[in-house]
Amino acid sequence: MLTKFETKSNRVKGLSFHSKRPWILASLHSGVIQLWDYRMGTLIDKFDEHDGPVRGVHFHKSQPLFVSGGDDYKIKVWNYKMHRCLFTLLGHLDYIRTVQFHHESPWIVSASDDQTIRIWNWQSRTCVSVLTGHNHYVMCASFHPKEDLVVSASLDQTVRVWDISSLKKKTASPADDILRLSQMNTDLFGGVDAVVKYVLEGHDRGVNWAAFHPTLPLIVSGADDRQVKLWRMNETKAWEVDTLRGHTNNVSCVMFHAKQDIIVSNSEDKSIRVWDVTKRTGIQTFRREHDRFWILAAHPEMNLLAAGHDSGMIVFKLERERPAFAVSGDSIFYIKDRFLRFYEFSTQRESQVLPIRRPGSVSLNQSPKTLSYSPTENAVLLCSDTDGGSYELYVIPKDSTGRGDMHDAKRGLGGSAVFVARNRFAVLDKSNNQVLLKNLKNELVKKGTLPIATDAIFYAGTGNLLCRAEDKVVIFDLQQRIVLGDLQTPFVKYVIWSNDMESVALLSKHAIIIASKKLVHQCTLHETIRVKSGGWDDNGVFIYTTLNHIKYCLPNGDSGIIKTLDVPIYITKVSGNTIFCLDRDGKNRSIIIDATEYLFKLSLLRKRYDHVMNMIRNSQLCGQAVIAYLQQKGFPEVALHFVKDERTRFNLALESGNIQIAVASATAIDEKDHWYRLGVEALRQGNAGIVEYAYQRTKNFERLSFLYLVTGNMEKLSKMLKIAEVKNDVMGQFHNALYLGDVRERVKILESVGHLPLAYITASVHGLHDVAERLAAELGDNVPSLPEGKVPTLLMPASPIACAGDWPLLRVMRGVFDGGLDNMGRGGAEEEYEADEAEWGEELDIVDEDGLQNGDVTAILEDGEAAEENDEGGWELEDLGLPPEAETPKTSANARSAVFVAPTPGMPVNQIWIQKSSLAAEHAAAGNFDTAMRLLNRQLGIKNFGPLKSLFLDLHTGSYIYLPALSSAPVISLAVERGWSESASPNVRGPPALVFNFSQLEEKLKAGYKATTAGKFTEALRLFASILHTIPVVVVESRREVDEVKELIIIVKEYVLGLQMELKRREMKDNPVRQQELAAYFTHCNLQMPHVRLALLNAMTVCYKAKNLATAANFARRLLETNPTIENQAKTARQVLAAAERNMTDATDLNYDFRNPFVICGATYVPIYRGQKDVSCPYCGSRFVPSLEGKLCTVCDLAVVGADASGLLCSPTQIR
Repeated sequence: MLTKFETKSNRVKGLSFHSKRPWILASLHSGVIQLWDYRMGTLIDKFDEHDGPVRGVHFHKSQPLFVSGGDDYKIKVWNYKMHRCLFTLLGHLDYIRTVQFHHESPWIVSASDDQTIRIWNWQSRTCVSVLTGHNHYVMCASFHPKEDLVVSASLDQTVRVWDISSLKKKTASPADDILRLSQMNTDLFGGVDAVVKYVLEGHDRGVNWAAFHPTLPLIVSGADDRQVKLWRMNETKAWEVDTLRGHTNNVSCVMFHAKQDIIVSNSEDKSIRVWDVTKRTGIQTFRREHDRFWILAAHPEMNLLAAGHDSGMIVFKLERERPAFAVSGDSIFYIKDRFLRFYEFSTQRESQVLPIRRPGSVSLNQSPKTLSYSPTENAVLLCSDTDGGSYELYVIPKDSTGRGDMHDAKRGLGGSAVFVARNRFAVLDKSNNQVLLKNLKNELVKKGTLPIATDAIFYAGTGNLLCRAEDKVVIFDLQQRIVLGDLQTPFVKYVIWSNDMESVALLSKHAIIIASKKLVHQCTLHETIRVKSGGWDDNGVFIYTTLNHIKYCLPNGDSGIIKTLDVPIYITKVSGNTIFCLDRDGKNRSIIIDATEYLFKLSLLRKRYDHVMNMIRNSQLCGQAVIAYLQQKGFPEVALHFVKDERTRFNLALESGNIQIAVASATAIDEKDHWYRLGVEALRQGNAGIVEYAYQRTKNFERLSFLYLVTGNMEKLSKMLKIAEVKNDVMGQFHNALYLGDVRERVKILESVGHLPLAYITASVHGLHDVAERLAAELGDNVPSLPEGKVPTLLMPASPIACAGDWPLLRVMRGVFDGGLDNMGRGGAEEEYEADEAEWGEELDIVDEDGLQNGDVTAILEDGEAAEENDEGGWELEDLGLPPEAETPKTSANARSAVFVAPTPGMPVNQIWIQKSSLAAEHAAAGNFDTAMRLLNRQLGIKNFGPLKSLFLDLHTGSYIYLPALSSAPVISLAVERGWSESASPNVRGPPALVFNFSQLEEKLKAGYKATTAGKFTEALRLFASILHTIPVVVVESRREVDEVKELIIIVKEYVLGLQMELKRREMKDNPVRQQELAAYFTHCNLQMPHVRLALLNAMTVCYKAKNLATAANFARRLLETNPTIENQAKTARQVLAAAERNMTDATDLNYDFRNPFVICGATYVPIYRGQKDVSCPYCGSRFVPSLEGKLCTVCDLAVVGADASGLLCSPTQIR
């Protein structure tokens, strides 16, 4: 059983499938009727008007109606579109068991516990017939699907068949008078509408269900005697054919399957049983744990069944309907009706190749599930679930005429089997998790264990298998026995490879995962409806089907619907705009699709703009979806060419920065908000003419004044002052006077509004003494005092750098979508602009139509020339000849067609640096300290970044030059690149110049040596430590230098360790034993020869003074072996040796054995002898006792002891 849908609810007593939609009605014991979408798995509606259990429910075949009958004696007819009960039919006197619509006439048949069956006319809402005869509850009644018969079953142990043909005649309008007369008689004297044709007796207990066969004269019944009986009938009589025994409790419901020769029954014994009609034997049983079954329903057109039980219902199929198939080149092999068939796509010719053996067992679902084909050997491998999983191998004879030999199949057991090479196939042995490789003779060639617990295998290229587990898939190479790739996925049902085997689609129930041939994930797509099949088209787009759609999936995961389906199909091949597929009946079909939409999106995705252009020109690509897609993907300029709605055009034009179209749309819309937004965008682009125009259209005088100020247009600014005066806008007047630096005007305004003290101060400060005196006289005693000793200056606005005109724009290449698309789809809207050749910079005449007396002055921005010609001079406002509506400013026609697209901003240099580099120094130079620290942590285990902070800052500041620009502009930073030359390409960025280099470290090393020789140990230690701190941020060019850097770390580490010990020794005045030990260890550091001699001399002296003569003699011997060049050193050593030979003893025991090789712990300064465990610093390599793992290294003071690290990266040559 293949369960498609399951619900949990109260006990289900009635079920009915909708004939067209994926809906099922379930009536419950609680009185609720539920309407479910079994494909989506959602509850669509609930109908709750019955009182008590609803035992019967049925959809009408064509109307939006269903009928229900319940224990409240009511039959209700509902309209599911209106979500309500239309009317109630009353007449039954007890529980109603079943209700059913007639397939043609407007009738409903109902069976009731009142021992009657009633037939109702639902159009006239009356009872047209009552069928009496049963003498116990009538458990069910149903119409024959074709003839005028009704079958009923009752607890009186009988099944009755009723003839209702006279009822049919009665409802038809009589043709002649005699018939009409006879009908009148029957109406008057009570004729019989329905007569009992047969009474079928044979059950020993009450009969619960009886049903007709859809085409044959057969009846099946189920009863409380636990038996299912099969009856046959002819014109005159009916008789029992056979009894099917097997149920262990009352049989609740039984029916014939419409498509196959089987009977399905269910029972209170918690099982559904499937019986073979011809053999009359049980084929299969499906059981539930705790739920008794009550009702069955079959879909009128599809291969679906439903069963209701105590706690809900299930919708299920008995057998898979997906034909097994394999595509090979231009042809396909598939299974249909127990035959292997062949179909050629190009000729659309199909033929039968050979018969497939019938399985020995009689159970369902034994047909082949998968088919694998080897074209060179012409061999076919079929896998089915027979015997828990088995395969059959057929070699197709070359001259096959459609009648192959039945017995030439090689068989074997295995979970799944696929060809992996020309003459080898792999079989999955699930129990041992092995794969068996066999040849065409079905002989085992070799075995191999699989890398994961595999439950199915699929082909993945020659010699490779794709193994599926519950939650992941892996590609396994059978030759090398290695995993080539793996991927976490939901449970994968089908695997589809692209034609070039570069991509694979993994189909699960509700998801599609697309990956590369090494299973590198590319995208995942989720579907709410079950995914059925798929195929790759020639462009690398994956076309797939769900239960009700054909859809596409682009390489980036974008998807969409191509076509809606009535019935599910299985895609076999996609070629151009034709989809070849198999349907559930195993028929080959081809579907023509419109691929324009997904090819358009694919071209955009792959930046094939020439294709995009062609498609826009030649196809009817339109609709909100395409526009929204283009906008979302950042192509508003393309979307513009699809849109006619002005508001949308305006938004898209602003988004793509196309000011021309925005002006045209804003003019058409003519709303304040749109003009304002146009002004903002034009200002951003520096298009002063349009900004001015937009502000004028919205009468936005404050902004207009400010615009003239920043563009330095003093002439128009003075006109704005006049306008403010005419409009009586005092604040506007004052602002404009301030912008112009016109002091007299400001004094005049302040005086006119009565601010005399302010007017006096302004006049006095700016030296307008005549005015000041006049104002002082007016003020009398209230003259404000002015501050002493101040030198006033005139407040003048700064002069703009660039006066008037638009901002200079970059010269850029023309965008691919411009020009070519400009002359499309814009007919008349542009012609009104074509005549006007004015440049954007021209001055504009904007005048109020009603003259200016009304105070609502739009503007008095008259041309300069016009003002000069005017005899009277001044602002003679009344005399203006008012021109028509102000024109929209416009570029010249030829300039318009050459729209430029601004170049996309380049990537910042620091981003280029870090993109290309894994070197921490370059990340620090780019200012990306975070990733630099992460890199150093990964490469060298560094955790303490304190010592590196100043180096990072130096690197960052050192890789940029800062140039001061104009006084008000920000400082310009320029990246300094390493290895720059005159001949370098200007577009290729080099790596950053770094302030630290290897030669500096060599200088420091020499200085360190010098300080060590001079005994300035603190100074030497500081120098060596700083070398260790600088090395992580040094970059060298060659491999040889990389080796030198690594060598330098080792040298410096030894010095740091030795000097740390020596300084520690000097602190320990009161511990002579420890002093001797540290002096001895110092001699074992790997130092330069002069420094080794000094260390030996030092150790010898310390031990000699402490009476440890034997140890001192050892140092003296070692010193003499170095052939000291300074005579004094050799002489001292010989003297010590001579003294020691007289008394070869040590006064104290030291933790020091010079015969046993050792290294010194960098923190505790104790020897770690050969064979003892130690841990090391991942950066400087110093050794430590194991207890210090995880602590900070005391030598380099950077890295964590024992940390995992990949090693020093200090050169680009290490990465290539």
